Amino acid sequence: MFLIFIETVILSVVQGISEFLPVSSSAHLIIFSKLGNFQADSLTIDIGAHLGSLIAILIFFKRDLLKFYQNKILYKLIFLGSIPLVLFGFYFYSSGIIYILRDIKVIAWTTLIFGILLFFADRSKSINSIEKNINYKTIIIIGLFQVLALIPGVSRAGITITAARFLNFNRYDATKISFLLSIPALLGASVINLNDVIDLREEQIIFFLFSVLFSFIFSYLTIKYFLKFIRIFSMTSFVVYRIFLSLFLFILIFF
Repeated sequence: MFLIFIETVILSVVQGISEFLPVSSSAHLIIFSKLGNFQADSLTIDIGAHLGSLIAILIFFKRDLLKFYQNKILYKLIFLGSIPLVLFGFYFYSSGIIYILRDIKVIAWTTLIFGILLFFADRSKSINSIEKNINYKTIIIIGLFQVLALIPGVSRAGITITAARFLNFNRYDATKISFLLSIPALLGASVINLNDVIDLREEQIIFFLFSVLFSFIFSYLTIKYFLKFIRIFSMTSFVVYRIFLSLFLFILIFF
């Protein structure tokens, strides 16, 4: 019982930190679960952790969200940019493709390739902003890039920031676009698994609530401090981390 609790805390913290950073939360959850041979109910924790991240992003941006009419054009664009992920996500889950891709080899390659892509994207000019330059064309491009995040290791935050930086959005606004796009993505992930929450046993409900709590705390802190971080620093540190992580995974795979 105590061991399951510790595993729940670890996975929830991992989800909270990695969901909004360009490092892939799904990859880290898979890596920790497989390497640690965790026995916790991964589905229960996964649902709770994503819900915790959703609550964190909604609370963090509550002022912007409450000013819906003032920002309605932006939110219409965010909704539009989320459609490709919803459509492809439904197909990936219903067809079972998503489970085939949950492989350490896939994660090793995507972590490396899309980390390098982030490096080059972050060298783009920072001349565009949300207020002046986000439109149907840019949001559709970013939304199509976001579909790649269905592959573990790509990172939803990473690929949306990459796309926005290639479109010359400054780092802060590229990250904010990524965060706003996470709301429909996390909401969709929570709704899809709603029936599973209803059928949870009493013991599972306890772990579910803990996963929501710890994921919420660390998601909120990550959002807050990452936005401060990218005002000063580039994405290079995350690129370096991804390269070392991929090399570590390749060593595990081939040696």
